[in-house]
Amino acid sequence: MSTATEIRLASRPVGAPTLDDFSIVDVERPEPGEGGVLVRNLVLSVDPYMRMRMSEAKAYAPPFEVGKVMPGGAIGEVIESRSAAFAKGEVVLHSAGWRSHAAVPAEQAVKIDTDAAPLTAYLGVLGLTGLTAYAGLIEAQFEEGDTVFVSGAAGAVGSVVGQLAKLRGAKRVIGSAGSADKVAHLVDELGFDAAFNYKDGPVAEQLAAAAPDGIDVYFENVGGEHLEAAIDALNRNGRIAYCGVISQYNATEPVPGPRNMIKVLHQRLTIRGFLVGDHTALRPQFLAEIAPLVKQGKLRYRETIVDGLRNAPQAFLDLLEGANTGKMLVRL
Repeated sequence: MSTATEIRLASRPVGAPTLDDFSIVDVERPEPGEGGVLVRNLVLSVDPYMRMRMSEAKAYAPPFEVGKVMPGGAIGEVIESRSAAFAKGEVVLHSAGWRSHAAVPAEQAVKIDTDAAPLTAYLGVLGLTGLTAYAGLIEAQFEEGDTVFVSGAAGAVGSVVGQLAKLRGAKRVIGSAGSADKVAHLVDELGFDAAFNYKDGPVAEQLAAAAPDGIDVYFENVGGEHLEAAIDALNRNGRIAYCGVISQYNATEPVPGPRNMIKVLHQRLTIRGFLVGDHTALRPQFLAEIAPLVKQGKLRYRETIVDGLRNAPQAFLDLLEGANTGKMLVRL
């Protein structure tokens, strides 16, 4: 019997997830259905949003099912095809999750060109990660000359947001991160005008020093103290693209809101939550603009790669602790 390996959600975490919330199971290798393909996965995506969907609390999408494979983006090689659309040996993107082998219907697989970019890029800068950054700037009604602040700026989404804003003519781009190395990466490698380590002192004070004339756009990835500081710093008619709040994903009690919401009124601010799934129509436009920038080295990206499918749960825990720079991936 040919076997495959799956990483399943074993229980719903209470607070911070642990390795006990996952199970690693060896199963019989699946067979492709009529019109489908069997994919041997090469690389898996590890993303912060997964923590929200491990909970059964009401959210924007149904919760992950206990006892089932952790869903998520993956790229693999077609090793058996029952579809005229795919040939054995081709590389495809799909969302069948954390497993060594996946039987995927043809309509749920997308062929990728590994000559145009490394395959890992299609889970990161040229995938939903990059599209999230792209769509978020559109939601924030970014304009040339804006000053932009990005929280979680050394992460997969934040690093693209800052660079793209700069390439589109931002007056100043500021990022926050959780270590001195990440701060140096933002300024020295990615071209941010300023960055700070949020662990070094109050975010509001550090942001005020980095943006003495205030900010016009805040790209929200963190929440909590960062959001309150950004509201204080936003100029009149400032905009917030509300992408994620990783600081709150493990909370077991309701988290207090910012204490300065009156400034939303005073400064005529706009706060807009958005989900990348609402912007899939932008994908052709996004790829046409971003792929050449990546190929030319004008938009840079970094990946944190963990080897071994069985290490995916630990990679996820490390992601929630900020151990990654750029996109977190698991290589099989």
